[in-house]
Amino acid sequence: MTMISKTAMGIAVGIAGIFVGYCYYFDQKRRSDPDFKKKLRERRKAKKQSQRESQEYSRIPYLKDQEDVQRFFIHEVQLGEEKLTYGDVDGGIVHLANAVSVCGQPTQLLQVLQKTLPPQVFSLLLQRLPAVGQALSQKLVPQSAMAEEDVE
Repeated sequence: MTMISKTAMGIAVGIAGIFVGYCYYFDQKRRSDPDFKKKLRERRKAKKQSQRESQEYSRIPYLKDQEDVQRFFIHEVQLGEEKLTYGDVDGGIVHLANAVSVCGQPTQLLQVLQKTLPPQVFSLLLQRLPAVGQALSQKLVPQSAMAEEDVE
């Protein structure tokens, strides 16, 4: 076993001590900043608000109201593109799948998405579509029942 010289050990301990001191100093400086907690709260509030908006707009619209469907479609495409831009692939795929599910011409939309999305993201989108289709069909049953009740 080779012996590490006392000088090398001292240098290593000194460098480690300087690194820990550096981390401690800047952590204290960051925590004592009066705007730190305010910025942290604002960041958390904005994140929570965006999650709430995302969940709020992910509802499937009443399919007989074309304006509502169109607003939903455009909003979902925008959210999907935005999430993909920021690196949230799963969130982007969910929103794009919702848009495809209510689209009047899903084949053409899928062709456009195939040209614009990376191949691995597009394959994930195709895997997600059956689950969205099932959710859509489950939500259609109560809506059609409500429409029949309105007629009676």
